[in-house]
Amino acid sequence: MIKVAVDAMGGDNAPGEIVAGAVEAVREKSGIQVALIGREELVKAELAKYTYNQEQIQVVNATEAIATEEPPVNAIRRKKDSSIVIGMNMVKKKEADAFVSAGSSGAILVGGQVIVGRIKGVERPPLAPLIPTERGVSLLIDCGANVDARSSHLVQFAQMGSIYMEHVLGIKNPTVAIVNIGAEEEKGNALVKETFPLLKECPGINFIGSIEAREIPHGGADVIVSEAFVGNVILKLYEGLGDTLIKKVKSGMMMNLRSKIGALLVKPAIKETLKSFDASKYGGAPLLGLNGLVVKTHGNAKRTEVRNSIIQCVTFKEQAINEKIRESLGAQKDIPQ
Repeated sequence: MIKVAVDAMGGDNAPGEIVAGAVEAVREKSGIQVALIGREELVKAELAKYTYNQEQIQVVNATEAIATEEPPVNAIRRKKDSSIVIGMNMVKKKEADAFVSAGSSGAILVGGQVIVGRIKGVERPPLAPLIPTERGVSLLIDCGANVDARSSHLVQFAQMGSIYMEHVLGIKNPTVAIVNIGAEEEKGNALVKETFPLLKECPGINFIGSIEAREIPHGGADVIVSEAFVGNVILKLYEGLGDTLIKKVKSGMMMNLRSKIGALLVKPAIKETLKSFDASKYGGAPLLGLNGLVVKTHGNAKRTEVRNSIIQCVTFKEQAINEKIRESLGAQKDIPQ
């Protein structure tokens, strides 16, 4: 039985959608236990709306919550009874196999490193979401954790991303590319120019060179490497453009009688196509390189994304991703806290 601690108070739709997602997860997977962390009376009131195997869900009371606007370091230090800190400590103490939260990104990043701790040899843990592409999915690494990354960090991102894609997604010898403003090796800023030759020489990864942003939606590489500023811009533009296109398509289909008739004919095909580009079906973004699994979901995550984020923890645990990262980076012991 794999136990996942879930921040029931984090995100725009907490606790309702978070609890609903947890219920859907245990209904789908009998091998999951969920610990919902939050204000007990609120969480139990939401749970009362559903029928589920009560042995698979427990409620862990948390009297505090960390708001998005709070300074992350101070919040982690001062709010010891917050849902994020309790969840992180459960992972650290091996009381849970993973922690999932839609709450404060800053607090999750700080808590992951300060409480859960890094695997020895990992310089900077990156956030790595799966993004839909024409060919399936790609891993965007880093998308928000390390804005001022160094070349050695990006090389490790490529290594960890390759391990994730091979063992979680089953992609053998996944291709790796670095985000650049052109395909030529001599192009790019100082960080890209410094990192490119290191990736070429790095054993164990299938580096194919630079990738321009326009090639990412086409599935130009399995692992997309960048520092967090560029990665986050790509991710947010990706999401915003996707929403806009969906709205435009729907609006165009309703323009007149002819378009409405046409919409009825193509609706099943369009619905299936749009579903494949729904990022929520792929779960959240794992913070790779920690001693335990921490997954960050979108702040506006609803039940489907929460459910899938919980379920993705099972594959991560079963495939021993942390152990493979530790072995790959030549580390034997965890960094002491």
